[in-house]
Amino acid sequence: MGRGSGTREPRQRRRGPEDRPGRPAPAPPDHGGRLPAALVIPGDEGMGLSALGWQAVYRLLADRAEFAVERFFLGKGFAAPISADSRKDLSFFPLLAASVSFEEDFLPFLRALAAAGVPPTRAQRPDYPLVLVGGPIAFLNPAPLAPLADAFFVGEAEAGLVDFCLRLKQAVFDGVGKQDFLHSVKDMPGIYVPGLSATPVRRVVDISPEGCGLLCAPAWSCFTGAQAAFPDSLLLEVNRGCPHACRFCAAGFVYRPPRHARIEALQAIVEREAPPKVGLVGTALTDWPDLLPFLRWLAARKTKFSLSSLRADGLTEELLGFLRECGIRTVTLALEGASERLRQAANKKLDAEVFLAAVERAARLGVNHLRVYLILGWPWEGPQDYDELEGFLGRICAARDQGHGKKTSEFMRITLGASSLVPKPWTPMQWAPMASEQALLAGQKRLRDMTKHLRGVALQVDAPFQARLQGVLSRGGEEAFELVRLAAEHGGWKKAMALWADQASAILDRQRDEHEVFPWEVIDTGVSRASLWREWTRAARALPTQSCPKGGCEGCGLCGMDAWLKP
Repeated sequence: MGRGSGTREPRQRRRGPEDRPGRPAPAPPDHGGRLPAALVIPGDEGMGLSALGWQAVYRLLADRAEFAVERFFLGKGFAAPISADSRKDLSFFPLLAASVSFEEDFLPFLRALAAAGVPPTRAQRPDYPLVLVGGPIAFLNPAPLAPLADAFFVGEAEAGLVDFCLRLKQAVFDGVGKQDFLHSVKDMPGIYVPGLSATPVRRVVDISPEGCGLLCAPAWSCFTGAQAAFPDSLLLEVNRGCPHACRFCAAGFVYRPPRHARIEALQAIVEREAPPKVGLVGTALTDWPDLLPFLRWLAARKTKFSLSSLRADGLTEELLGFLRECGIRTVTLALEGASERLRQAANKKLDAEVFLAAVERAARLGVNHLRVYLILGWPWEGPQDYDELEGFLGRICAARDQGHGKKTSEFMRITLGASSLVPKPWTPMQWAPMASEQALLAGQKRLRDMTKHLRGVALQVDAPFQARLQGVLSRGGEEAFELVRLAAEHGGWKKAMALWADQASAILDRQRDEHEVFPWEVIDTGVSRASLWREWTRAARALPTQSCPKGGCEGCGLCGMDAWLKP
């Protein structure tokens, strides 16, 4: 769980100008005169090191003299959490600020509170500590955690989290009780206090005065470590949000407007932190016009780098050639739908010939591993879509072989990764039923049958049970907290889902009515319900919709963000 011993500092520490490798570790913080704040993340240390938002929150608070921030990695939640910085108990802290990114995190979070002796529901905690939940869950659908959380921070931490925490510090030091404090902040921007705040609570966004397309405060990581998804890399946010409006992608809708960082801002971070390696994070890396100049700049200063997945239409000869020169040997491309019809329904905007050209180019330039992502379980999916996919996989292998030409020293293996569609809140898919576990397993079997005879092609699939669980927790209301409680009492999700099967089916297995009120609509993300319904009806007819305009939201009118952003 990333804990230090009684005499050692944790292995991964904040890296700043005063804290370079070879210098002594800083002493644990003195809490005198400062508000002790526990920054909590479900999962182990590797989870924290891979969570850029959590680390950005750490910096926001730890850089302020008013707070004494300590990190807690909850693991699976069975043991009482101990600070990774001072080994203090969780119950010592009047503020427990949790960053929750995934629905499966609910169970270790609940377990950890109980193990620490902190009552797991807000009704049982009339006094401090105050449990504040942030992260994507807070504005995707906070309802299943509403019985647990005293408050949610809804939106981007740069847009007001420090202000909330300063008010809490003043209240704690003035002896103001928690309930009185919650009443006083229930209408603060970005604060959702269940049962008190007027709803819907507007998501707060850190918009630059220079324009809604600029990411004025890109996030970057405080800590590095071998356990992270990008091992020993300084994570660096290139862009936030995505302009392509794929209809299944929650990130593309809840992180609007899409914004790019300035290359000068990212260069300044790299120069200040001097990391050996940088991991570029973003939902649309190849849309950033400065991507290749920035990578060339990193290479010139001998800083290694890694990239998240790329769009096939952005993988140009120049970019891929440069990546190979720098030693990049794995490329990830997203196919998403099994057929052209499903990709159009998803609004993927993928040209099959461009995709095949990217595969050929990757093989020709010596890439030795291609990852292709696919989603199963679309509402309109049928046998004909798998038939088309089987033929297209053959074309992918042919494009690879053509790229190899007469070379025999290099061979590009292909991994087809198939995940299950979870119709998420705040996407056009929020009205859709979810495919049954049996249907998802049948789709996976079809994939196994079609790939086992393809040379150099491996298949990786997810667990449909876990996908269905995620669907219940992402689409349920406050009643879904009962499922989390059952999982804590009965040893895990399997037993809990069996006990809660009827309720889970009611949440997942029906198409929603146009006018049904959703539990997540206690939040206002800025994307209008009317635009989402329009996209749902267009998806059913496999009609594409244009991407966000490059000029920004003003006058666009596609999703309602242009009106929402106006003061």
